[in-house]
Amino acid sequence: MDMQSLGKTLRHARKQRELNQTDLCELAGISRATLSGIENGTIPEIGIRKVMALCSVLGLELNAQPLTPRRPTLHTLVDEAEHRKTGRRK
Repeated sequence: MDMQSLGKTLRHARKQRELNQTDLCELAGISRATLSGIENGTIPEIGIRKVMALCSVLGLELNAQPLTPRRPTLHTLVDEAEHRKTGRRK
C-alpha cells in the first residue's frame, strides 16, 4: 500500500466512525498536522507505531503481504514469450 492509499483508508475509517481529526489525534497520540499530512498524502513516510496507533483507534488491521509488481518484469515477459513459442515454461 502506498502513502496515498493509506491516507484515503484512514480518512474513510475516521469519517465512518464520525471522528474529526482532532479527536482521532487525541486518541492516537499524534499531532493533527501529522494526521492531516497522512490523509492528504503529503507525508513521504511515517513511523510504524503511529500507523499502528491510528489503526487501533479506528478498528483497522495492519496487514503485510508480498508485493505484487504492477508491471511485469523483463524476465516475466521473456518467460511468457518463450511459453507461447514452445508451449512450456522454464
